[in-house]
Amino acid sequence: MKIIKTLLCALCVTTAVPAGAASVLIKNATVHTASSAGVLEHTDVLISDGKVAELGHGLTAPADAEVIDAEGKPVTPGLFGGFSHLGIEEIGLESTQDDYSLKLGSMRPEFDVSAAFNPDTIILGVARVGGITFAAISPTAEPGGKGAPGGTIIAGQGALTQLDGVLIPKSHVLLVDLGGDASALSGGSRAAQYMLLDQAISEVRAPKTLLPNDQRLLTPAGRQTLQEYLNGAGPVVFDADRASDIRQVIALAKREKLHAVIKGGTEAWRVAAELAAAHIPVVLNPLQDLPENFDIVGATLENAAKLNRAGVKIAFSLDDPQPHNIRKVRQAAGIAVAHGLPPEAAIAAMTSNPAEIFGVAARNGSIARGRPADLVLWSGDPLEVTSLAQRVFIEGQSQSMQSRQTLLRDRYLEKLRANMAR
Repeated sequence: MKIIKTLLCALCVTTAVPAGAASVLIKNATVHTASSAGVLEHTDVLISDGKVAELGHGLTAPADAEVIDAEGKPVTPGLFGGFSHLGIEEIGLESTQDDYSLKLGSMRPEFDVSAAFNPDTIILGVARVGGITFAAISPTAEPGGKGAPGGTIIAGQGALTQLDGVLIPKSHVLLVDLGGDASALSGGSRAAQYMLLDQAISEVRAPKTLLPNDQRLLTPAGRQTLQEYLNGAGPVVFDADRASDIRQVIALAKREKLHAVIKGGTEAWRVAAELAAAHIPVVLNPLQDLPENFDIVGATLENAAKLNRAGVKIAFSLDDPQPHNIRKVRQAAGIAVAHGLPPEAAIAAMTSNPAEIFGVAARNGSIARGRPADLVLWSGDPLEVTSLAQRVFIEGQSQSMQSRQTLLRDRYLEKLRANMAR
């Protein structure tokens, strides 16, 4: 009962976001703008009315402002946490809190997991403390067990959310799972994946070719949803790793004029020139370096660096969908830098690039006058795992730096010190 009370107490604390001062002035910071302005040394940032009101030297704080002396430490835009089950999975062992997959056995692109998003999830506090301010809520296409209905290669729709619990308007994406791990969703063959996609698109593009008794893949709502994405309403994210599968996506995107994004992309470096020519970005996991299956024989820690050199826009997301791990994206970015990616390109892959890829660059991903103040003050180099977020702001509001984990740590450290003092 004591443990349960502790968890409930932590929940109450971490979901309460304090109202910030009317204005905040961060003085003498190294500002990584993640924009054409580059890195600004010894720069002040004035936050007012939720936005970056001014960037410059020797700024004067308004009378009601909180003044923070950064002492030259880095300030970056808030980080992107990648794709995960954030807010739709609380504890993996408790199935009633897992809302990320649809096991009806029929293709339902209209399935939208953001309707199940819980803005009071305790994971938000854990990720915010790690400097994450926005992330993608992602469905997962899961096959059913033996004799049970499963999902399909179209997992459904996700959306982006800020880590103050507010879903970002007009940020929906459609997730499609391709490759060897999706064969169970397509009758046992990856060739069937492209056949099913072509049939679903034909139901939308050429409905007059269907006879009354023809078997259809989509419901009326599903056809309407897919048509919106075919017309460019949002990105279609293809989870694919093998180079040959990525080539199929490039051809499909060109033929259907899709706003396509590759997720995973372990072998994307092999088709980097083709991706760059097609202007298709890649959201990759920089930690993937082992040929764990035949889809990722070409895995390399230099994937991010090679794609960046080829002119492919990249962003980072870990393969692990469990939401409490999204704060580890900085570690992954540091690994990419250790294998050839320029540091500022790594910061862009966690900030401005994902904001641009998913159409939220007007409010996330960069620091500029007039933009919402989503930013983080770090204790040191944000690409070093020993650095910590000291202050986090979302739309100008200072976020609590407490989480369930920090509260439990402090409670039991206090008990440990008391026991050692006896």
